[in-house]
Amino acid sequence: MEPRDPAVPELLRRGRIEITGRLVDASNATLFGTISSNGLEAQCVYKPVRGERPLWDFPDGTLAGREVATYLVSEAAGLHVVPPTVLREGPFGPGMVQIWVDTDEERELVDVRDPSDVPAGWLRVLRARGDHGEPAVLVHADSAELQAMAAFDVVTNNADRKGGHVLAGVDGNVYGVDHGLCLHTEEKLRTVLWGWVGKRLPDRVVEAMERLRSELDDGLSDTLGEHITRREMRTLSARVDALLADPCYPEPSGYGPAIPWPAF
Repeated sequence: MEPRDPAVPELLRRGRIEITGRLVDASNATLFGTISSNGLEAQCVYKPVRGERPLWDFPDGTLAGREVATYLVSEAAGLHVVPPTVLREGPFGPGMVQIWVDTDEERELVDVRDPSDVPAGWLRVLRARGDHGEPAVLVHADSAELQAMAAFDVVTNNADRKGGHVLAGVDGNVYGVDHGLCLHTEEKLRTVLWGWVGKRLPDRVVEAMERLRSELDDGLSDTLGEHITRREMRTLSARVDALLADPCYPEPSGYGPAIPWPAF
């Protein structure tokens, strides 16, 4: 079942979850399994709230709630960069349940390359050194999907857009995952997608931000209020307003690291 199948949201809300494994590299409990209902079955990720590691700089709400809130923002804007995600009861209590994205391993979107081996049309983000001192460069594709994701990260204040959180789905779409560190009131944007700094947002992205602004005035804030604080909602609206007032990709704020560590 593809992530954008219309039946997926209801399956995530009502289906029976069976845990089959755990993603051991995740810093919080991240479980893998299947979800089934009425003859439909799909793979999913389940992150129980009880498995979250407390973070001093994200004291409000839950990481699971923030993941759901970012999905709601993505859908309201019409960007569809976050796989369908719900908050519900699961085998280990309430948690975030998200459809699993099968990835196209042949389609690279973010990479670390030798400076002489950067694919044509890709954008350079950061010069670095490898394990043995050899020169390297962090790069990403120059694509409409990543342009949309980069703007989405700006308005959601994503503090953890690692390269490994950018997925090329086998369905041809591009998805972002792991949005527990989003929607803070303080400037925390950390991302590998800095390739368009200073450039104007594409028209479709501006239209998406306008759609999001309208939705925030038309009930979305009430829905988000189930997952984030009122202050966080006001700050979200302010970030959307700022991006519409100056529709260009911003520079790093300088208040902290601009790229998450590790970058992948």
